[in-house]
Amino acid sequence: MRTRLAAQLGGQLGGQLGEDANADADQDQDQGEDRAVRSLTTHFLAPVDDRPLTLSATVERAGRGTCVASFTGEQGGAAALLGSAVFGAPRPGGPSHDGDDSRAPAVPGADDCEALELPLRLAEFARHLEIRPATTARPLAGGDRAELVAWVRFADGRPLDAEAVVVLADTLPPALFARWTTPRPVPSAELTVHFGDALDHGPVGGWALVRIRTEHAGSGWAVDDSAVWAADGRLLGLGRQARRILPEPA
Repeated sequence: MRTRLAAQLGGQLGGQLGEDANADADQDQDQGEDRAVRSLTTHFLAPVDDRPLTLSATVERAGRGTCVASFTGEQGGAAALLGSAVFGAPRPGGPSHDGDDSRAPAVPGADDCEALELPLRLAEFARHLEIRPATTARPLAGGDRAELVAWVRFADGRPLDAEAVVVLADTLPPALFARWTTPRPVPSAELTVHFGDALDHGPVGGWALVRIRTEHAGSGWAVDDSAVWAADGRLLGLGRQARRILPEPA
């Protein structure tokens, strides 16, 4: 359910906030420019289900090159989430850099990896995706590392845009599943996705390489980091989320 929500946030809010932000900037600045989404942060206040989710957004500040917007989501008349987004115009010719963690790992190509069908209880959005693990790690296989890496593409062939990157950043099971042999609930309390500049010139096609790993876990909480790359190695987005680790079901 959370990944379906991510798709709605990435799509509806990205379009709504982007249009509102650019319109406000054009009114406030003589040289307003189109702005791509640079980050999206969501705090999950309550579980969501298949009922309609009403999103409302406000542009808090729109300048010549950057704007900040906030949003809330309600379901059944109760607050379900709140968050913020940052939009920014590209600045061609500026410095560029990729740190070690933002570079795509060396793994076999998608054509050399076998497909994996994840149970819906582990990754509910998986039925809309084709997933091919790129390492030997598998969910609930009792491995040594809390990390999963896989090639992923949408079953409907949709391109990789900002909406798709939000979905992919949260589409694999929690990374602790790579170490466990028995599943337990690990819901997200907060998710932030930062976008690279690869989408400044439009969506890209084909496979995406997705990695998720747990950077820290303790006291019933975990911090998961995720990364999404295009097939050619360009960084599409980096995600980080705070997760609760709940007891195993009785």
